[in-house]
Amino acid sequence: ARASTRDSASTIRTNATDVAAERASGSDVAAFLDPQPAGGSGRLCPAMNLQSDDFELFGVPRRFAQDAAVLDARWKELQREAHPDRYSAQGTAAQRVAMQWSVRINEAYNRLRDPLRRAAYLCELAGASINAHSNTAMPTAFLMQQMQWREALEEAADTETLEALADRVAQSRRETLASCGQAIDVAHDFPLAVEQVRALMFIERFAAEVEARIDAVHEAAGGQGRGQ
Repeated sequence: ARASTRDSASTIRTNATDVAAERASGSDVAAFLDPQPAGGSGRLCPAMNLQSDDFELFGVPRRFAQDAAVLDARWKELQREAHPDRYSAQGTAAQRVAMQWSVRINEAYNRLRDPLRRAAYLCELAGASINAHSNTAMPTAFLMQQMQWREALEEAADTETLEALADRVAQSRRETLASCGQAIDVAHDFPLAVEQVRALMFIERFAAEVEARIDAVHEAAGGQGRGQ
């Protein structure tokens, strides 16, 4: 089984637009904007820097455990600062820089908000690559569990059985996420965290298959009801 972590685990390497590059030196693209943009005070988040990782950008600790409410509030704050309309008086170049930052903020938010993507990102930042494309080896016990789940999915003939399977998969996901957080935040064992991340990728893909099967059973039942 293969799953891509290109979006979830790759370190952001956002490049400035050509116009911004001509007007700003180094990686601090935010410094290009005027100190008093239209509609607000202060330049576009002076601390924002293209070399900052997602955690630095959002001003949160570089760890797996995160407060969703804090991330949501910070995302709204950053998006207000980066809204292109605030820089309309400075011309299209300034608005293009602001738009670039808006995209960068959304990318960071989506990655930090998703536990699997956040864990993969932390592993990459620590130099522990997920290598989902080239390394699909998993512990024997985990592979046996996957085989049992797949057999159960193939044999399931009703919604009740499928939902029970979905509950078991969801419980396994919660337990694996907890183990992954422990490996990252407490043990700082990133090789182990990589193994947990790859297990989560298998689990989430299988969970999606179960949900798709449940939907198909519901649709089939609805069709039979209409046909009678």
